[in-house]
Amino acid sequence: MARFSIQFGSNQPGKTYKERPSVYGICQGELRKIAIIKIGSRDNYHYDLPGGGVETMEAEPEALIREFEEEAGLDIWPIRVLGRAGQFWINGDKPLNSLASFYEVEITGDPSKPTEPDHTLIWMTPDEAIKNVRHESHAWAIMKWERERFKDGQV
Repeated sequence: MARFSIQFGSNQPGKTYKERPSVYGICQGELRKIAIIKIGSRDNYHYDLPGGGVETMEAEPEALIREFEEEAGLDIWPIRVLGRAGQFWINGDKPLNSLASFYEVEITGDPSKPTEPDHTLIWMTPDEAIKNVRHESHAWAIMKWERERFKDGQV
């Protein structure tokens, strides 16, 4: 398992957090907007970067490709690792520590319909996404990606 040097969220006393390897991607589309997944119903939803849990015997890039296809209907290819971070959070009633790797990805095919019924692909500017994603670790990854692009003169 890769090293995680930064941890987000609060570890609530009396709760045992199960560590869950996960992977998320930042995918730039047109007009400098990035892919964000709206999860939930019309009245009860949240925003995440596309991605999710790494299954047993699955490599991170393989999981990321699968998750993008399921959640966003996008065929992607991981370009580079941006960083790794932990995120304490409660999923329903399950305390989790999402040990996430964040990748920059590129689109490699035509979009299709996501197979996750309560997932909708939307496009936000990085600033909008930073303000709206539910996990601090996702906002951190977007900021890190933006900063690296600025330093490289790509913005």
